[in-house]
Amino acid sequence: MAATQAANLVERAIGHTYGDANITTDVSNYNNEYGVETGETIQAAIWQGKNNVGIVEMPKPRVIDPGDVIVKVTGSTICGSDLHLYHGVIPQIEKGDVLGHECCGVVESTGPGATKFTHGQRVVVSFPIACGTCKRCEKKLYSQCEKTNENTITNAMYGKRTAGIFGYSHFTGGFAGGQAEFLRVPYGDVNLLRIPDEVPDEKALFLSDVVGTSWHCVVDTGVAKGDIVAVWGGGPIGQMCVDFAFYHGASRVILIDGGDGAWRLDYVKAKIPKVEILDFGNLPGGESVSSQLRKMTGHNLDVCLECAGGEYAKGWVHFFEQMIGAETDTSELLNEMITAVRPFGRVGLTGVYAGFTNHFNIGSLMQTGVRLIGNGQAPVQMYWEELMKLVQKGKIDPLRMVSHRMRLEDIDKVYAMFNQREKGVQKVYLETKYSKPAASGSPQLTRV
Repeated sequence: MAATQAANLVERAIGHTYGDANITTDVSNYNNEYGVETGETIQAAIWQGKNNVGIVEMPKPRVIDPGDVIVKVTGSTICGSDLHLYHGVIPQIEKGDVLGHECCGVVESTGPGATKFTHGQRVVVSFPIACGTCKRCEKKLYSQCEKTNENTITNAMYGKRTAGIFGYSHFTGGFAGGQAEFLRVPYGDVNLLRIPDEVPDEKALFLSDVVGTSWHCVVDTGVAKGDIVAVWGGGPIGQMCVDFAFYHGASRVILIDGGDGAWRLDYVKAKIPKVEILDFGNLPGGESVSSQLRKMTGHNLDVCLECAGGEYAKGWVHFFEQMIGAETDTSELLNEMITAVRPFGRVGLTGVYAGFTNHFNIGSLMQTGVRLIGNGQAPVQMYWEELMKLVQKGKIDPLRMVSHRMRLEDIDKVYAMFNQREKGVQKVYLETKYSKPAASGSPQLTRV
């Protein structure tokens, strides 16, 4: 391994970040009062280039700042948004970056400023990193924290600060991620939630992102009793949005997917029988998704939820424009939603869109009074205590979307399976050597 790459891996492993100016970035100033270098190593998944993820050995992270908590990871997963990193389309992803923004584990050690958690407690880690004290955090808008991502490109591009995110490139702060055996969690008192004894890791893990993100999408877009709702994308986020739309009183929910993801329609239908499905690859001649939805609903579709993202072009124009860098995201799904929803209906975007798009039907948006709502990265800390209680009561069951249990060391193969949308692989629980045996109702281990 080249010396510069090895140095980068060491910096990321011990906690070096490129986001918050208040977080230590000069390793030479490390204060041994807060922790000790032990020489221990861990296994971690790193980005090695486009469509290339691998497991490497690196130094075990340690406490750097007073509020840090070191978590021994007992469960992790791959999110659909990780594929944007896998493909190299998120700005400032660098070789050697540790991936993963969803994980749970056990508290290993804490800095003197972290007071809520003690050694041995089970915790889930929020994917956005929040300080807890800035004006955004005070309003519980944790994913828009003003202190944890000082990336100048991000701030200039979006016109405002967004929070750092674990394992999601230097565009979101450069924080090492949780597809690893250990993780350093800055501001641990804010970014960790204790897991009740009766809730297994296989359920708690997903409060890190997918459960909170889906809940936020439904709540932020304003799904209400009696609404007719359409959801684009049958992956884990889409599946949970279907579930939560019904939970909030929707009278009908229609799920749209197709192509190599068409199997997801049947998967979700088996879990949630009352959902209606629409395969965009199997439409009657001359029909579009929008026209079919208008027929199905009598043009009374109240809410559209986008849970797929802007990377995947359906038509050749957007495909070539993305190839040459003329746009970063396609507007095709946005246009479908805007023309399918009723006048003054609501459209929520929770799929990842990174930059700019072309051919956006802004005229239809304005002329028909459609409310376009960017849900943003979900401030999961706002919801997760309530959601954990719903999991405890059995009103939410994240295991409904979990199809497989696999090992962290097989992560290169798991990424490839997700990238190919391999049939039947919906959501994976990644175990480490510190994981407990599979809980009741959880899939058993699959080796690939």
